[in-house]
Amino acid sequence: MQTEKKITEIAGDEHDNQTSSTFVIEGEGHTLGNILKNIISNYADVQFCGYTLPHPVENKIHFRIQSTGKTKAIEILKRGLEDIKFICDTVLETPM
Repeated sequence: MQTEKKITEIAGDEHDNQTSSTFVIEGEGHTLGNILKNIISNYADVQFCGYTLPHPVENKIHFRIQSTGKTKAIEILKRGLEDIKFICDTVLETPM
């Protein structure tokens, strides 16, 4: 069984050093987009971070990251997703 990629990178970015990229995240909307933007925006090596919903009936977001030049955009995206996972795991494991 073959699985589809959930995250793809939009080709044709003006920077070939991979410090600036736009990613399409399928099956997600404002819930993931907003928390991911808030987490990644706080990183010291991020110059810009934002997302758009291309159309209300499409279930995907376009997520843009521009770093200060030290780190590749894909590495920043991975770090942000790992931080979200850590936060969710911590909340689930915290006794009430």
